[in-house]
Amino acid sequence: MPRIERAGEWLYEAHRARAPFAPLPAELAPRDVGEAYAIQSEFVGMRAASLGQVTGYKIALTTPAMRAMVGLNDSIAGDMLEKTILRGNSRVRAADYGRLIVEFEIAFEMAEDLPAIGAPYDRASVSRAVAAAMPALELADDRSADYSTLPGSALMLIADNAWNEGAVLGEPVRDWQGIDLAALQGVASINAANVGTGHGRDVMGHPLDALAWLANHLAARGLGLWRGDVAITGSLVTSKFPKAGDMVRFEAGALGAVELQVS
Repeated sequence: MPRIERAGEWLYEAHRARAPFAPLPAELAPRDVGEAYAIQSEFVGMRAASLGQVTGYKIALTTPAMRAMVGLNDSIAGDMLEKTILRGNSRVRAADYGRLIVEFEIAFEMAEDLPAIGAPYDRASVSRAVAAAMPALELADDRSADYSTLPGSALMLIADNAWNEGAVLGEPVRDWQGIDLAALQGVASINAANVGTGHGRDVMGHPLDALAWLANHLAARGLGLWRGDVAITGSLVTSKFPKAGDMVRFEAGALGAVELQVS
């Protein structure tokens, strides 16, 4: 089996075994960003057999500080699989994750395709392709990672699909164009206690700029964003680690709110 496929299978089996986050064996480890995304694609393809096709994307490391922490000079992307995308107030079990992470984001649903041939994209061109905006909670699993090792594990983070395990999407707002997404304030709470606030501009300057980054990133890999796809654009608030019994809520101003019960 080719090395990239073996690396994807190693990751798939590590997840199935609920193993802690750890580097790939040296002979399988990605040697550059291109290989890291190739391994990600293999890993995601194996998961798709049970979790459905890729119908969305996430963006991670959207701030200079986060990129510096892991030793990268660009943000990274991950795939979201159909059955991991929940809609409306939802419930998950903490026991289904090694260590559940929740992030607080603005999501977009696409009305039109953004194919690779149309790149480069900018805020205006991606805006015309958006059907709806909504609040979102990203579901991620760091599998009890030792964060002190992340500066040496940047490529592994890409290969491991940026830790994504799906998202919880709020009600789509289809007349979103009149909302100032940069100024929009997001408020995160756990059990009704405020745990952080942020603004749309905290994500690459504007959520639509983050969406344009994603469209251009996919285009550079020969991929596209397609009608019906969902993109979550990066957290307005620092990551949280909810436990069983917690109620997580994200209020996103004119976009409404979304809740997650962790049991």
